[in-house]
Amino acid sequence: MEIERKFLIPTLPENLDQYPFHLLEQAYLCTDPVVRVRREDDSYFLTYKSKGLLSREEYNLPLTAESYAHLKSKADGQIIRKKRYLLPLPKDLGDLTIELDVFDPPFQGLCLAEVEFLSEEQALAFVPPSWFGEEVTYSPLYHNSHLSQLKDPSKYLSMASAQPS
Repeated sequence: MEIERKFLIPTLPENLDQYPFHLLEQAYLCTDPVVRVRREDDSYFLTYKSKGLLSREEYNLPLTAESYAHLKSKADGQIIRKKRYLLPLPKDLGDLTIELDVFDPPFQGLCLAEVEFLSEEQALAFVPPSWFGEEVTYSPLYHNSHLSQLKDPSKYLSMASAQPS
């Protein structure tokens, strides 16, 4: 079970280079239900995600580089590339990690933070850091599967940044 909250990040924190990161590339084979393939550094996965916003089922299966390349060629929509920084939250907040995604073109300018939780109660009690922007947990518009289907991401990005907080 994946339980997470998601936030827009209007301004990146300083000194991001001091944090570990992963380079991600993901392609969607289907968006209803969500079936994707992902390269995370030198690891490869096939993922199924059920419907849901705060909580949803998620299953990951390992792939070989060859299987990943073959399935990626079958992508429906745009391939998403991003750098995911891993920022630890203070221990008094539950020993959680912020996964800060900084997207590459054509989604350059979009930055999202996700925090995963052990329970819905923990998720609902979470108070985000002051540098987080608008919460978009309950908006399917910010699911990567939705982003992959956009015909003109630049128009979407300008609309997303103009949304009130």
